Amino acid sequence: MPGKTISEKIFEAHVVDKPAEDTWILRLDAVFCHEITTPLAVNDLVARRLDSVFDRSKIKAVIDHVTPAKDSKSAEQGKILRDWARRHRIKDFFDIGRNGVCHALFPEKGFVRPGYTIIMGDSHTCTHGAFGAFAAGVGTTDLEVGILKGVCAFKKPESIKVNISGSLREGVYAKDLILAVIAKLGVNGATDMIIEFHGPLIKTMGMEGRMTLCNMAVEAGATSGICQPDEITLDYLWPFIGPQGEGLYQDKESALADFSKWSSDTDAEYKKTIEIDCSIFEPLATVGYKPDQVKSVRELRGTKIDQVYIGSCTNGRIEDLRVAAKIIKGKHIADTVRAIVSPATPDVYSQALEEGLIADFMDAGFCVTNPTCGACLGMSNGVLAEGEVCASTTNRNFYGRMGKGGMVHLMSPASAACAALKGEL
Repeated sequence: MPGKTISEKIFEAHVVDKPAEDTWILRLDAVFCHEITTPLAVNDLVARRLDSVFDRSKIKAVIDHVTPAKDSKSAEQGKILRDWARRHRIKDFFDIGRNGVCHALFPEKGFVRPGYTIIMGDSHTCTHGAFGAFAAGVGTTDLEVGILKGVCAFKKPESIKVNISGSLREGVYAKDLILAVIAKLGVNGATDMIIEFHGPLIKTMGMEGRMTLCNMAVEAGATSGICQPDEITLDYLWPFIGPQGEGLYQDKESALADFSKWSSDTDAEYKKTIEIDCSIFEPLATVGYKPDQVKSVRELRGTKIDQVYIGSCTNGRIEDLRVAAKIIKGKHIADTVRAIVSPATPDVYSQALEEGLIADFMDAGFCVTNPTCGACLGMSNGVLAEGEVCASTTNRNFYGRMGKGGMVHLMSPASAACAALKGEL
């Protein structure tokens, strides 16, 4: 009998029912919520007289997409979520002042663990697979059921193994790597599947890089991206699960042994296996309006830009800000460019402030904003006008994504910082 993948192990450990051969009802460890998609679910539950939650300790909510509110409609969205969280005494609700980009904030708070099942009404929920969890974005109906009953229905996904060898060249980062993977797979190449990231490079990559990889797995159509939990995962989570936190483990050895059960077997079967030598990669960027349309930045040299954006759930963490700040320190952005940096969480902002990174950005001419998703999906804090071009560290370059008629080139924080200085790619 063949071995099992990590997702197969998680499914089997969480299944509560199988109403059909290809339908698995899974018990959820966490339901994440934000103010764009959750109010629809809340209003429908209220209308059906089903306004309750399955476990208030397992629901985590944040206002992050448009924050602070930009108009009456976005204010109403926030009010619905805020009132619901108070009504049900949701302890882990992050309102303005404490809020951050959900897929950066929730891992930072220790809410994601190996072996967890997590849903959210947001396609980039797949980010949390970096911790060895099964995490998926869902629609309104599934979100409602998750909030109410703590379960969600899935088809058991097949897995693609992406085995990455070699080492990254100077100036090449996890963002470049995931763009290369998406270009190889295509935007539909992993539809209804899970992308497992393996190889020597992944074993040495920090959690921030792993989150960047898993964050954009959905851009190849994947239900989730996932990495095997290991010592690096443990070090990130230790403040939460060790003796100084919840006390789930008294020593790292026992924790690591427990984590090991959430790893794929060596003889596990995959839909396909892809071998990638990352040592040949150079800095990459998207072109056109699909994330699998990728070229080297060198090939795009001279492409004029109007805006640079550094932030988002993909690349707004402290490591990303450090890389960009190192490049722009002591310099100034081009006169033809406006540049925006949005630290992903209050803790990232505070740390960047302490390290002098915020001053470096401001001295270089950047506008530094509060943590928000606003610019990424063209809702606030950096929307493009028709015909404008943005060098962005976000995760989607769909037509109109950051503003109707705008063009988005996705790239790493390093490449975006360089573009800000030059006024072109």
